[in-house]
Amino acid sequence: MQTIKYYLYIILISLLTGSCSTKNTTGEAENPVDAHAHESATTTTLTSEQIKSIGVTTGGFEKKQLTASLKANGILKVPNQNRANATSLLGGTVKEILVQTGASVQKGQTIAIISNNQFISMQEEYLSISARAGLAEADFERQKTLKEGNAASLKAFQQAEAELKSLRAKKSGLQKQLSLIGIDAQQLTPENIQSSVNIKSPINGSVSNVLVNIGSYLEASNPVAEIVDNSQLHLDLYVYEKDLNKVKVGQTIHFTLTNNPGKEYDADIYAISNTFEPNTKAVSVHATVKGDKHGLIDGMSITALISLENATYLAVPTEAIVSNEGQDFIFIVSDKEVPPQEAAAHDHSAHDHAAHDHSAEPVTESGTVFERIPIRKGTTDVGYSEITLLKDIPADSKVVTKGAFFILAKMTNQGEAHEH
Repeated sequence: MQTIKYYLYIILISLLTGSCSTKNTTGEAENPVDAHAHESATTTTLTSEQIKSIGVTTGGFEKKQLTASLKANGILKVPNQNRANATSLLGGTVKEILVQTGASVQKGQTIAIISNNQFISMQEEYLSISARAGLAEADFERQKTLKEGNAASLKAFQQAEAELKSLRAKKSGLQKQLSLIGIDAQQLTPENIQSSVNIKSPINGSVSNVLVNIGSYLEASNPVAEIVDNSQLHLDLYVYEKDLNKVKVGQTIHFTLTNNPGKEYDADIYAISNTFEPNTKAVSVHATVKGDKHGLIDGMSITALISLENATYLAVPTEAIVSNEGQDFIFIVSDKEVPPQEAAAHDHSAHDHAAHDHSAEPVTESGTVFERIPIRKGTTDVGYSEITLLKDIPADSKVVTKGAFFILAKMTNQGEAHEH
């Protein structure tokens, strides 16, 4: 793109220069005067017509708050408390699978249905124990009454009490077991015994993997599916020892996906590890992802910029900075005047032209001198770049804010012309 702009500008300069040249009526060229005699290695002159055609604009130096940053690589992770496996405490045959990988699920939503004869046996035992506990409670009340009237022995009362406590304990245990596999024991009757149970999602999130097939046997505590809550994604960045003192809790991070850098996301640092990662001199820095997390998935690699501080710098628009042979420059409007020989050249040209065309008025053309100033480029942010001047210039100098590339192209072209 820079090369295209360069050649377009050479054509523009040629046209503008050609429009100002004149020839005598005999077809002989004018007495040549070195049009670049006033040029130096660091200055060039543009006429008002050229300035207008290029669209050169100027402005002053500015003090800008630019954000210094540190580049780091990392990975997106979901905390362990935001990932879960949907499991059953008892094994069984997978009867139905109600979700697919990538599906969004809510806490308590049924993921799959499994069946097992053991489920029936547990419910039968619970109903039997529940009935026996009812009888034992009635017997205990009767023995208690008889004991109070001295009509029964203490031993019979104690046996009735022990039997009631034992049955109550068994009933409570079975009730909790049934509850863990998803059966409400309090609603259980001989008519609604069920042979299958529902496997439910323990958290809100998305299904990252389904681990069973219909008809397969699921062992106790083996997962049916993996659930991940991507809304709680955070970054694990890896910052090397030499940069660690620059990183603090609360700093903002701007990051993009390494394999898809088209969209930028934000995060805030909430913790910094105090140990090095295995086999590296890098420390893990943890940050919470803010805002829209669409498109972000656990395990994605990211490239991040950590905002270190907001500091005020001497700055110019980034467009004002040009580079040539590895050195960065800006252009300022110089207070140097166009040398007399150039004015004489214009006067001579106008005189010769008037000699052949008595209707023409003498032509004079003034120019603006632009001086190239070497600089060192620093932090760049919000369209501005920090600069360090490598040459003393007046503080109120006018800086070329637009068109600097074309001025450099003209200067470079002049240098090539002088070599010839």
